[in-house]
Amino acid sequence: MSEQTKTIAIEVLRYRPEQDAEPVLQTFQVPFTDDMSVLQGLQYIKDYLDGSLSFRWSCRMAICGSCGMMIDGKPKLSCKTFLREYYPGGLRVEALAHFPIERDLVVSVDDFVGKLESIKPYIIPKEPRTLEQGEYLQTPAQLEQFEQFSSCINCMLCYAACPQYGLDPKFIGPGVLALLHRYNADSRDGARAERMQIVNAEEGVWSCTAVGYCSEVCPKHVDPANAVNQNKVNSAKDYFLRFLAPKGAGT
Repeated sequence: MSEQTKTIAIEVLRYRPEQDAEPVLQTFQVPFTDDMSVLQGLQYIKDYLDGSLSFRWSCRMAICGSCGMMIDGKPKLSCKTFLREYYPGGLRVEALAHFPIERDLVVSVDDFVGKLESIKPYIIPKEPRTLEQGEYLQTPAQLEQFEQFSSCINCMLCYAACPQYGLDPKFIGPGVLALLHRYNADSRDGARAERMQIVNAEEGVWSCTAVGYCSEVCPKHVDPANAVNQNKVNSAKDYFLRFLAPKGAGT
């Protein structure tokens, strides 16, 4: 630490199931420099103050999505948030909202992963091709239809920001709907009709109440609210096409 080191109070929500009946707050005094992230502050606590502190992290570059947490009540990536933003006051760090806490800042991702798997987040070709036939070609205009939504890093910040998911965990949620749209909008994919069953379901796109906070907190500017709105349009089209062209609906 240099002469420019300052100290900041980091209040951490702790939950150790072997000793805590419910989550409790614990405050740590952490020395920091202006280039230190909240994640580095937590790593300092774990390395020098309390080795039992638990949290997820991996890349430290806002790519893996592992270190999402509530920072002063807002869903953020701790590697992309800097301690200097909260000085000279302190900050509070809590586990992501709307998810069961397993330990300290670690939440259960089972529900999210289950929803993600349900949409088959991979290209299902419209028609099979052999290696000899070559790759599936795509124009820049076709790529533009879904490229934005392919930037999702599964950080789940949008779920922590979504009031509807907090009220009804059955809601498929903004992040998964954005990724669903990414594959449905891909000209190479042929599973749109199958995924639209999820979109059109009771817990699908129509559960969204259009708050839009999910897009505000997205660290990769994916704009899941936009994907949800587009799928509301697609869902409405599917509904009316059932009456106009029953055999062609959803194709």
